[in-house]
Amino acid sequence: MLVLGIALFAIAIMASIVLHEYGHMRVALWSGMKVRRFFVGFGPTLWSVRRGGIEYGLKAVPLGGFCDIAGMTAYDELSPEDEPRAMWRQAWWKRVAVLLAGPLMNIILAIVLFYTVALGWGLVNRDVQPIPTDQVAAVVGDTCAGADRCGAGVGPAGEAGILPGDRIVSVDGVPVDSWSALSMVVSARPGETVPVELDRAGESVTTSTTLTSSTVNGKTQGTLGVRLSEDGIPPEILDDPAYQTVNTYNALSAVPATFAFTGQMVEATIEGLISFPGKIPAVAASIFGSERAEDSPVSVVGASYIGGQAVEQGLWSLFLLFLAGLNLFLGAFNLVPLTPFDGGHIAVVFYEKLRDAARRLRGLAPGGPADYEKLAPLTMGVFVILLGVSAIVITADFVNPILLPG
Repeated sequence: MLVLGIALFAIAIMASIVLHEYGHMRVALWSGMKVRRFFVGFGPTLWSVRRGGIEYGLKAVPLGGFCDIAGMTAYDELSPEDEPRAMWRQAWWKRVAVLLAGPLMNIILAIVLFYTVALGWGLVNRDVQPIPTDQVAAVVGDTCAGADRCGAGVGPAGEAGILPGDRIVSVDGVPVDSWSALSMVVSARPGETVPVELDRAGESVTTSTTLTSSTVNGKTQGTLGVRLSEDGIPPEILDDPAYQTVNTYNALSAVPATFAFTGQMVEATIEGLISFPGKIPAVAASIFGSERAEDSPVSVVGASYIGGQAVEQGLWSLFLLFLAGLNLFLGAFNLVPLTPFDGGHIAVVFYEKLRDAARRLRGLAPGGPADYEKLAPLTMGVFVILLGVSAIVITADFVNPILLPG
């Protein structure tokens, strides 16, 4: 199943890229521009066919694709019949529409995937409220993770004398007012002996225990051996969507929920894009044995491996969510205002508009198309950086891949 999952996710990524380029092509054709080629992959051509004046084909390296629109710059060589349909000759808004169409297709695909997950499995509540510990009953038993001390189902909590119904007030002197806060304190103290303060029917009780150690996704964490009990949670907590980690929907209610969730994911994507450069040194260090952060950047190789693990574990909702998040990132990344990204070409269009507006105020004629040759050093620099970053991330994905829990 792992290999099947990897293949499926790799195909899904390729489909996302093709959809991106298809968006460029369709809007270009609707705008009256000349599309010369539409290819999946890069490198030597494996197969091609001409339909409606466009050459469609497959290339040897399946790591992307491209849509060749005639006259993206004034330096593009064109046949006489294609000159009027050159992209640079079209109205500025048409050029911007064509450039935005690719990222927009990725965003639309992400929304469709989020909606699918909302209907099939429900969406994670990213604003979930932590369940207060003073409304949670502690339960001891086989929930502890230390096999050497759980043979009788006692565990650290049982050894400490914690009873069902006790309310945990603090651990190791750190106050805990929610279940998530309790988890954070305990997880950070594997193998440590800690005092635990309890509220037992209004009476303050202090005890101590040695936390067990467990390994989850390569990280050692402490375990107390208590868990939530629905019997101890009031109905107003159980029924309140604010406290649910996953909210489910019908076909109608999933629509606003999907857009709200997409908005949250867009914010997270922008934050991730901003932090992207700062994460590369840690990714490089992981090649030589350092721990690989779960939120570190991944290449097509790493993303496919994560998708494969999701399929292997039967986590199809995670498969779709990860693919949707990847599409949001692909759309946002392409809007970075640097050439050769779509955002860089959009920036050039607006530069031409602002420059011509300034020229009109001075009584001058429009300045014509921007000189892309002046941008060549910047474009080449960005391209070289992308190659370097890609090499680092791909190597890390092979040497020290991100592993899903389980």
